Amino acid sequence: MAHSSHGRTPRPHLTDVTRSAGSPVTTDEISDRYLKKAIAEVNALGDELASHGDELHVPVLGSGHPLADIFLLKWSPQPAEIQEGVAFFGRTGQALLKSLQRLGVDPLAVYGTNCLKFGTEDPEEARNWLTRELHIVQPKLLVVMGTRSAEFVNEITFPLAEPLDPDAAGLRRFTPTIEALLTPDIDESLDEQSMKTSFWNSFKALGPWWAELPPY
Repeated sequence: MAHSSHGRTPRPHLTDVTRSAGSPVTTDEISDRYLKKAIAEVNALGDELASHGDELHVPVLGSGHPLADIFLLKWSPQPAEIQEGVAFFGRTGQALLKSLQRLGVDPLAVYGTNCLKFGTEDPEEARNWLTRELHIVQPKLLVVMGTRSAEFVNEITFPLAEPLDPDAAGLRRFTPTIEALLTPDIDESLDEQSMKTSFWNSFKALGPWWAELPPY
């Protein structure tokens, strides 16, 4: 996807770095280099995931900006995602897109993935893949959807990460540079009105967080 229209792609703004020839390296050039690196790393992870699949087990890859401010995480791919091989494809993705639009959050500043990439693999292996995704994207906010996802995140090895209480909703610190927002499981919330309301009441905290995020 393209850069966020808010200009919030979270990269260093180093205007004083110079080339060996002496001409200045612009902020846009530095951001472009980080973006190219992230794209290459996401593609390499996709290739590795594909090597673990077969005709009956195709990985569902993360979707969105590879240097997103917001990292959406849910538990397991749904049939539409498995069919397309893309996370948040189909009904769940459309519901989240409408929610983001209502909150005024730029969808181009979002990356989304599942804890389980195949839906059937060993969770330990899947945790390694998620850890790599977090290192690549380096988000400012991790939105963790559902108790299983929160417990899954608590088992990954990530620098300076604090445990997430699966039963506590709302914003909290995850690492010194990443906040976390816990919500109900989006896939389990679409078919019953009270569950939709519960998810929305938790997820809408994303709106004020986004509005207060500095544009740099």
